[in-house]
Amino acid sequence: MNRVILFSRMRFTLGQARPPSGGCHENLSRSKQIMELVSGSHSIGQNLYHFEWCPKYRYNMFRGKKNKKLCEDILHEVAERHNIGMIELSVMPDHIHTVVQLPPTMSVSKALHLLKGASSYELFRRQPLFRYRYARGSFWSPGKFYRSVGDADATTVLEYVKNQRLQQASIDEFSNPGLPNP
Repeated sequence: MNRVILFSRMRFTLGQARPPSGGCHENLSRSKQIMELVSGSHSIGQNLYHFEWCPKYRYNMFRGKKNKKLCEDILHEVAERHNIGMIELSVMPDHIHTVVQLPPTMSVSKALHLLKGASSYELFRRQPLFRYRYARGSFWSPGKFYRSVGDADATTVLEYVKNQRLQQASIDEFSNPGLPNP
């Protein structure tokens, strides 16, 4: 199989706004997709990272379903615009987990700068009420977590990020009995 064709096929599947949902086979195909190396004209390799960051002061800005969905949509749009493959994304009430495939020429700090900066701009633009919480215009805290993900632990990290979403859903069901969710 020609590596250039493989690269173009991977870029197409990784560049989609949303990965297709296909049950248990989805994890197998996604893990296989991650383990394949990306080939350029003079290079071959893998640039897979687990990122985590949170809103300033760690406020629960994504507790409501509407704000959570808005953040997910914006992060997928930003990633697609900058050729960042969004493999997995979990938006928690007070932080973000994501597994991304970066282009070979993009550094970790550049990717985080693009994801945090563009998403902050779009969040303020699409949800003007966020300005009341963050009047100075900084939505995300300056801190971040990143770790490279290799073949051996790709499946483990994907499951961890996915389980964060499932764990939060079960907590949300029992967190405020009788009280409306914002």
